Amino acid sequence: MDERLIESILDKVDRPARYIGGELGAVNRQKNEGDISFAFCFPDTYELAMSHLGMKILYEILNDTPGVICERVCMPWKDMYVLLKENNIPLFSLENRTPLNEFDIVGFTFQYEMNFTNVLAMLELGGVEILSRDRKDNSPIVIAGGPSCCNPEPMSSFIDAFFMGDGERGNIEICECIRSAKQKGFGRRETLLLLSQIQGIYVPEFYSVNYNNDGTIKEVVPNIDSVPQNPRRRIEKSIEDLPFPKKPIVPFTQAVHDRMVLEIMRGCTQGCRFCQAGMLYRPVRERSVESLMEYARAQEKATGYEEISLSSLSSGDYSHIDELVEKLIAEFSKKRVSVSLPSLRLDSQIKGALEEASKVKKSGLTLAPEAGTQRLRDVINKRITNYDIMQRVKEAFEIGYSNIKLYFMMGLPTETYEDLDGIVNIAKCISEYYYSLHKRPKGLRITVSTSTFVPKPFTPFQWAKQDDLETILKKQEYLRNSLRIKGVQYNWHEAELSVLEAAIARGDRNMGRVIYGAYKNGAMLDSWREHFSYDIWKKAFLDNNINMDFYSSREREYDEILPWDIIDIGVSRDYLMRENERAKKAQTTRDCRQGCMGCGLQNIEGVCV
Repeated sequence: MDERLIESILDKVDRPARYIGGELGAVNRQKNEGDISFAFCFPDTYELAMSHLGMKILYEILNDTPGVICERVCMPWKDMYVLLKENNIPLFSLENRTPLNEFDIVGFTFQYEMNFTNVLAMLELGGVEILSRDRKDNSPIVIAGGPSCCNPEPMSSFIDAFFMGDGERGNIEICECIRSAKQKGFGRRETLLLLSQIQGIYVPEFYSVNYNNDGTIKEVVPNIDSVPQNPRRRIEKSIEDLPFPKKPIVPFTQAVHDRMVLEIMRGCTQGCRFCQAGMLYRPVRERSVESLMEYARAQEKATGYEEISLSSLSSGDYSHIDELVEKLIAEFSKKRVSVSLPSLRLDSQIKGALEEASKVKKSGLTLAPEAGTQRLRDVINKRITNYDIMQRVKEAFEIGYSNIKLYFMMGLPTETYEDLDGIVNIAKCISEYYYSLHKRPKGLRITVSTSTFVPKPFTPFQWAKQDDLETILKKQEYLRNSLRIKGVQYNWHEAELSVLEAAIARGDRNMGRVIYGAYKNGAMLDSWREHFSYDIWKKAFLDNNINMDFYSSREREYDEILPWDIIDIGVSRDYLMRENERAKKAQTTRDCRQGCMGCGLQNIEGVCV
């Protein structure tokens, strides 16, 4: 690696701190004989990578494992990408500037389908063959994990092995497996076969897909006897004793979420029918207040951050939320360290936690009603009322909050314009209530944000169709015109991006040809508006004779084999079907912590108690 050349191009790029490494908390070790080197690849920019809790957890775990070296590799911005290619410099790690193709394991985290072209860009730029079938025995083993791996098929041509589920112990097993294979002199196929025996691993090469004449899947079957029929998601029964970062890396440039993060619990049992994470991360597992306080002390000492974020799918459901916030404020307020409370459920009792959190800093209140009317909230199993919404807002105003963020989805199954009017009415009621107060906090700011419903695998709505592009655009225009209310700002998600996300998320192996074609035509950094080109993607679908609507806006029948049916996440297909039928009748389902609803996890010994 030509260090002088690298230094010279860093002078020519925006935010060179993205590429220099050496941050506080980074681990720099040289590889010794017998060590396994693991490139943790985040297929988006450094600022997002350094905000990702999963990377922080696995980075510390892997580097604490004897004989394992973990280094970080991020997707470069377009300016750096071009300069690396022009100067024939391979994509390298932050720690030791190790070229990607010199690692034993190249591991990607898949958080979002619209980052898939970045994966291909990173592989090619790093000197790793893009297609799995082209890799040699001395090529790295390319693995992927994360929520967007739950349907591995669209990326099955590029990834050697997918890991499903909790990764704390699983990734150590993967490293030990690769070490053992190398010591025994195994070739690539033998190594992958050994990997396939680890719970949570799916190796696409060992499964064959056959199609019907109409393009739907006829069958997915193992083509070798020794692999599992349906690879099962790895589930850690408790997270209390799992390692958690005590010395997270402090980036040189500001990250998107630049603060301490405490994962207070994993999983959610509310059962929102659109929510993939709620199904993938079941069951609920909590960390104790004592452990969280220990991690907070260690992180504050190691980083000097002035904010603690409590991370979970629904922080208000943590059974000790008031006690935890009270203890954090009591200990850290004298250091001017604040506590932020994202992911609050509207019917949870959060006033006490908000009062405590506001003693140091009022950062604003974020709430997610998701739908504008009671009928539609019942359809999606969001068991809250307009009364709940207004109560939480009133509590926030009483405490002194004036910055309210409201998140909704549009295009949900059975949605009508009456439901869109409900979004407008909620914003209007909050605004009118604020201005009716004699004594009120200064500077009302209500931000209404709508994302477009994307049907995702392993949800009760996985069979549903998405609104077509024209319908989405009309609904966004309707809300833009209707939300011209004093104190209200409206944000929306790009419609074309949502349609593409839906097509890729429910794609089969044929979708890989589209992803590859889009990348070859220049698609990358698609989640960034300035780099996204819908025309490139439309051409990729057209060139491969694949209909985007077949994947995005087509309703599936229950008897259709879905691309992701090969994976067993623990939640049964029968449960998802029952929930979909209840949605059609606008019937809600209780939180399973109030009584088992038979989602399937109860059949796995020791997981759901």
